[in-house]
Amino acid sequence: MADTSIFSQDLSRRSFIAAGAAISASAILAQFGMPTVAHAASDTFIYAIAGDPSVSPNPVTTSDRFGLMTLKLVYSPLWDITNDGVKYFLAESHEVSEDGLTYTAHLRQGVTWNDGEPFTADDVVFSYETMRDTEVANGYSDLNYGDDGVVDIQKVDDYTVTFTFPFLNPAGLEALSGEKFIMPKHIYEGVTDFENNDVNGLGIGTGPYKLNEYQIGQYLSFSANESYFGGTPNIPNVVFQIVTNENTGMTAIQTGQVNAWIGTPAQVEQLNPEANNLTVTPYSENRVSYFCMNAKRVTDEKVRKAFFFSLDKKAIADAAVLSEDYYALAYTFLPPANSWATEDVEKYDRDVEKAKQLLSDAGVSNPTLKFAYSADDSLQATAAVMIQEQAAEAGINVELYGMDATAESQAMKDPDNEYDLYYGGYIMGIDPDKYSPLFLTTGAYNYMHYDAPEIDELFAQGRQQTDEAARREIYNELQAKIADMAVFYPVYSNMRLLVTTANVAGMEEAGLVPIYTFEDMSKLSMTD
Repeated sequence: MADTSIFSQDLSRRSFIAAGAAISASAILAQFGMPTVAHAASDTFIYAIAGDPSVSPNPVTTSDRFGLMTLKLVYSPLWDITNDGVKYFLAESHEVSEDGLTYTAHLRQGVTWNDGEPFTADDVVFSYETMRDTEVANGYSDLNYGDDGVVDIQKVDDYTVTFTFPFLNPAGLEALSGEKFIMPKHIYEGVTDFENNDVNGLGIGTGPYKLNEYQIGQYLSFSANESYFGGTPNIPNVVFQIVTNENTGMTAIQTGQVNAWIGTPAQVEQLNPEANNLTVTPYSENRVSYFCMNAKRVTDEKVRKAFFFSLDKKAIADAAVLSEDYYALAYTFLPPANSWATEDVEKYDRDVEKAKQLLSDAGVSNPTLKFAYSADDSLQATAAVMIQEQAAEAGINVELYGMDATAESQAMKDPDNEYDLYYGGYIMGIDPDKYSPLFLTTGAYNYMHYDAPEIDELFAQGRQQTDEAARREIYNELQAKIADMAVFYPVYSNMRLLVTTANVAGMEEAGLVPIYTFEDMSKLSMTD
């Protein structure tokens, strides 16, 4: 790890301040052990988030929720794909060639980076080429298809860029969206280590806000980017207050010390929102809560299946989420509400005797599995205890290792980590191909650490098939094969409950979306 990193992990106890910082720390929430930034209520939106962003948030390697929320404020994508269609940001339109291979992006003109430099096609080409590079970014799987070729990215003029796929890809437009934020070439050119460098903390972007200060473990503060192409943000200042203790978060929203917080159904009931003048807004993220096995450590498929058959999925969901009103059981890697999802897979309905028989067939007695999860997430913590109790009835010992979310995320990425399984969640998109980074052998998020050529081949077939019925058959087979491998256990897709104080307005205009909470926080507003 480079010592020059602004957000170097070996310096995690320090405060890191970006250029142009204008806000100083105070003790507004000191009574809760949460130092933050002081402002008048009407000019600052304080959002209590449940964990630290990546130590060094950047558009290339950052994949955690809070890191991506940070990127969404500071940077912009070309477009996003939602259930309602295309939402344009740095692009103002696109077109597809007659052969379906080439997507042309027409860029906004007159956009500047928050340091005053102009945004052009050079920035777009640089960003996508960097994300495509396997040496730099581990190669985004929807830009780099290995032996099948890569997406060719070309500048036509200062405000036009083409993306040409090596084959016909029905999911092409969505493949070019997602967490693909555009970086400033004049800042990042020459950077090879995107997690450890001197420029991440500068926060030079085209998004609605500028990063002013990041106190690791405490807060991030942002100020409005007055040159934002979407219009000057309504709220001058935003604070992401890091609150890992859920009870502290409840107290903070209840007393109006923060303006927004995500709660569980049980916590929301305790809050008594009506009496405390709070608004609760449930919304779906099509998120899948899951745990997965480290196939490098648990190599015997029979043992993995024995563990799966020892579990009662509905009981786990009921214990964690409390009410069926707030979740739907998941049986494949696709969210239950996804139109491509099938239930024609092995569901691993609980069968303790079958689990015991599988262990016997494998010649294994009383195996022990090390289970890593986020101790700060009450849903994960509750589910982990339930899983431990259920597995014990089949003679499987589950050792629980609760840790902070960042530590768990780092462990999952390491194929040689010491854990047999780990809890997680993801939001990937609509088209099944968007989920390939999780399951391809070389996928950036293949935390199962397996080698599965048959899975790779099915994803390749799905990408190149244009007939919808034929694609559906392929993805049905893919979902079934992943289930049969017993390395991935989807649990549920739950609603997210956003709790806000009475002075927060404009949520409909800002848009509630997966991962980021708000599609465009510049449209959020606050009353006196």
